[in-house]
Amino acid sequence: MKIEEYQDTAKKIRREILEMLFRTQSPHIGSCLSCVDILVALYFKVLKISPETKKNRERDIFILSKGHAGPALYAVLAEQGFFDKKLLGRFGVDNGLFEGHPSRNLELGIEISSGSLGQGLSVGAGMALARKLDDSESRVFVLMSDGDLQEGAVWQAMLFSSHYQLDNLTAIIDYNKLQVLGKTPEVLNLEPLKEKFISFGWQTKEVDGHNFEQLIDVLEKVPFYPAKPNIIIANTKKGKGISFMENNLLWHSQCPNDEEYHRALKELL
Repeated sequence: MKIEEYQDTAKKIRREILEMLFRTQSPHIGSCLSCVDILVALYFKVLKISPETKKNRERDIFILSKGHAGPALYAVLAEQGFFDKKLLGRFGVDNGLFEGHPSRNLELGIEISSGSLGQGLSVGAGMALARKLDDSESRVFVLMSDGDLQEGAVWQAMLFSSHYQLDNLTAIIDYNKLQVLGKTPEVLNLEPLKEKFISFGWQTKEVDGHNFEQLIDVLEKVPFYPAKPNIIIANTKKGKGISFMENNLLWHSQCPNDEEYHRALKELL
């Protein structure tokens, strides 16, 4: 795929997210939109997994630690052919198939249940260690929010991963710097973030989380260094792709009304 094709795919997925969340009046549209480009780079270029290999023991593993962005994952999986797009109509409804936060379902390509922040990296570290012990070439990728990083379990998992030299583990931080209570630096400051990761023994890179050239280039280079886990700080915008939602805290929880929906849809066509 050319860069323009990745961009077109990301725009299509943002439309699907908008449709799902408007139809069900569900929250977290800003959180979903900020990580779309990361998910597209992973599923359309980097991950060694497909609808045909979704249960293969040698497949790459993807964990969405920021489970409140579940609709973004569902839209990407549907676009990549893991299931019929019509099934997205069963999001957020009684007796539906897709919840606000993902529930493990390998038939649909969903590796773990997630939503409680701070747990995804621990699960990923365990999976990565198991694959090391099995001499498997399978890799584990964990997408986290900056809110994840405020949980103590994350830093325990980082120590664990460094100690066991899990170079088959890659964490990606969707660093949009906004969370439900406000700006991340004001709620609980994480800086200097890169230096923290380095001090925990992780090989660390920083990119523009909406630049496909940068994302693909860095993701294809893991492991960055033998015997060290990998972490990518992807600087993003909450609400990316819809101008009035970008960097606007309201859209962590707010649902678009009819006028906002049509306004947003025009920007995504």
